[in-house]
Amino acid sequence: MQWQTVSNYQEMSQVAATRIYNLIANASSRNRRINIGLATGNTMIELYNILADKLNRHQIKLNNLHTYNLDEYIDDSGSIITENHPLSYRKYMKEIFFSRLDTSLGFKNSQIHFPDAREPADFDRELAGVGGLDFQLLGIGFNGHIAFNEPAKINCEDFAELPSRIVALTALTLDTNARLTADGRLDIVPHRAVTMGMKSILNAREILLLACFREQTQALRQMRQEKKATPELPASYLITHSNSTVVYTFDKIKLD
Repeated sequence: MQWQTVSNYQEMSQVAATRIYNLIANASSRNRRINIGLATGNTMIELYNILADKLNRHQIKLNNLHTYNLDEYIDDSGSIITENHPLSYRKYMKEIFFSRLDTSLGFKNSQIHFPDAREPADFDRELAGVGGLDFQLLGIGFNGHIAFNEPAKINCEDFAELPSRIVALTALTLDTNARLTADGRLDIVPHRAVTMGMKSILNAREILLLACFREQTQALRQMRQEKKATPELPASYLITHSNSTVVYTFDKIKLD
């Protein structure tokens, strides 16, 4: 695993957007399918703005791009929340990224994939059927979770094999998401979500994790100090990955 320090949020966003752009552009030039795993949240907003602009400006054909989002909230009945919900990740992706793409580039709704609360295992089967993810973009929760794979006290090997599934969110995750994405309104944050599992994430050929909040410092520091994977810190599994990078902003996060 590699560590990269950047000055601030803007530089982090530029570094990540350029990396994803290059992968997409390369695949497009070779007329090859590319499977990109995407994340949501405040960390990713400027990245998607830059990426959409670069793809549009250089007129990169996107007919072979397939995106796989990490997760989505589910309601009390066990169904995916509608796009009318203020915290819908489908809504986020459309507003922040997909709707900004020039329609002439050929990107269609059928190329957008989310895990399904009714049959989460189908997401893993679909990914395996198309050869897995070429690239996975990740954020990191303040408790070290990636996607909605929350910390757990189970066997280390079993945690790495976790499939896509429905999960209950921890109190810290609920409070954090209420503060950062719901104007402090805990009452509108769903308590469960469907998430891509650790197995599909770790099977990605390349992983990039971005961090830009002070509250992420402890989790990142623990990764650097312990240098081993533990289910109690899900992001630590990136240590075992052969091609993973953590990019963090020095203005907010001090690890040394």
